Amino acid sequence: MSEIELPDLAASEALGKALADCMSPGLVIYLQGDLGAGKTTLARALLHALGYAGTVKSPTYTLVEVYVVSRLYLYHFDFYRFVSPEEFLDAGLDEYFREDSICLVEWPDKAFGHVPPADLILSLREAGAGRCCALAACGEKGRECLTKLLSAAVGAGF
Repeated sequence: MSEIELPDLAASEALGKALADCMSPGLVIYLQGDLGAGKTTLARALLHALGYAGTVKSPTYTLVEVYVVSRLYLYHFDFYRFVSPEEFLDAGLDEYFREDSICLVEWPDKAFGHVPPADLILSLREAGAGRCCALAACGEKGRECLTKLLSAAVGAGF
């Protein structure tokens, strides 16, 4: 596990850009942290780095926001409102997790047992006026992405 200090919004945006540069289709990324920890802010920075010019909002009420950027399908999920993990299957969300897509998942524990396992886990927490991001790779895809991400971190301003 590695940790990156994010002292300000610019550092969070730099992390989002670096993450965008190292992602590949088929990747499942868990975004963990308390309410207000910066999960959607990181997703927004990542999407803008990929070239998405529209509004990026939290999928808390829609469960999933769909983005098509440069022939890449990116799905941003938020399971915060789930009362039961079975809601994941009831909503048909398993169909989004494919080899040609990238899935960002907030509150994956709320769909435990049904949501596919993460390749990469980013755990955000408040740290003074900024944030701290703990990163953990799970599996080969996650290790490849994390290795690229950490090499980019050296000169990226975070």
